[in-house]
Amino acid sequence: MAPVVDKAKTRGRFVVIEGIDGAGTTTQVARLAERLKKGGTRPVRTTREPSDGPVGTLVRQVLTGRIVLPGGRAPGWATMALLFAADRMDHVESDIEPFLSTGGVVLSDRYDASSLAYQSVSSGRGGEATIDWIRSLNRLALRPDLTVVLDVPPDVGAARREARGEAAQLYEQNEVQRALAAFYKDLARHMPDDRVVIVEAVGSVEHVEARVMDAYLGHFGSP
Repeated sequence: MAPVVDKAKTRGRFVVIEGIDGAGTTTQVARLAERLKKGGTRPVRTTREPSDGPVGTLVRQVLTGRIVLPGGRAPGWATMALLFAADRMDHVESDIEPFLSTGGVVLSDRYDASSLAYQSVSSGRGGEATIDWIRSLNRLALRPDLTVVLDVPPDVGAARREARGEAAQLYEQNEVQRALAAFYKDLARHMPDDRVVIVEAVGSVEHVEARVMDAYLGHFGSP
């Protein structure tokens, strides 16, 4: 007789951390991973979008200006939405789903909420029709169990980006980031079927880390 499998124990957990550029998503993904590795019994994997796969690598080159179209222009918002969606499907199939199938925890630095935010804002149109189209591109994407939004004022994000001393990427203009901050505050309305938690991300890295962990425990109950 085959052994009985406890699906509640083998089912993986998929958690996404989102926010404007400078919100601290990369830092908090790493810190949450360390906490879960120390205090939990599940394997933990960190990942990011754009991914490190073939399409994601292309997208990163576009974002940093290493790839431009004739005339020196960047691809339009709709082209970027399609590229992000293609990268996401490959990311899920090759990386996220296989790890979740082992019962592990996948922590992703951004996911499809970034597409809804960044591409709708950069379209210059906003509006539900644009958001619905972007959502339709991602309709087959695996849904996260939890999306944590790091909420920082746009000026704080700008100061953090400046402190990094790196060249500005495609979406890092201050006016774009202000619009993105407003979109993220309202993310739950745009993703009504997902569990979205807004976490204040102003203050020390340690204080933000504790708030993110509280959001995780508030949803799952244990590491």
